[in-house]
Formats: sequence, structure tokens, C-alpha cells
Amino acid sequence: MSDTTAPTTDDADGWEWAVVEVFGHRRHAGRIREEERFGTKLLRIDIPIDGDPDAKGWRTHYYGGASIFSLTPCERDAALKVNKPYEPPARLRLAHSVDEDASHDDMPF
Repeated sequence: MSDTTAPTTDDADGWEWAVVEVFGHRRHAGRIREEERFGTKLLRIDIPIDGDPDAKGWRTHYYGGASIFSLTPCERDAALKVNKPYEPPARLRLAHSVDEDASHDDMPF
């Protein structure tokens, strides 16, 4: 039986995209897979640096199964968006035209 809601992966190496919470205190979004290291199974999560893995690379963390609080599968675009740095909104400036011929002498202030 196939799960149609499963996220797509880039590689055929068992990668999936997910948001992982560790002990309920840390949250990571990136590509995940299970790996065996030091004689035990661990979750490997590769986090795209600044949301741009092609230009800036990945940051890798390993966690034991007991430390995982939650794991939410997601799409690649969602994981990249979570890791983009905050960009302040652009400042908007209203066009202000000054009518230099108009006299404002009748204004009380």
C-alpha cells in the first residue's frame, strides 16, 4: 500500500524531508534518514544553511531515537523556507509632490 502524502526526495539514498523536534526544545527542518553509527541507529538530519544548500551547504546533526519529540514529514520547499534567514520588510515610501506655487499662508500652523 502506497502513502500518497509522503514527501518527495531528491536522492534515492533514503532521504526524506521533515521538521524534527528534539526533546521539545530544539526544532530542525531538513532532509532526514536513519543511519547506524557507534553500533546504534540514529536519526541524521541535514539542515540547509540559510535555506540555500547549493550555495552554502548543509549542517548535520545526529540524534538517538529516544530524544525525538516529534517528526513531521514535509516537502522540500517547506524545509528550505523554514531555514531562510529573516529578511526585514522593504520600506515603502509614498510619493510626495510639493506644489511650489500653492500658498499655504492660510494654514494656522
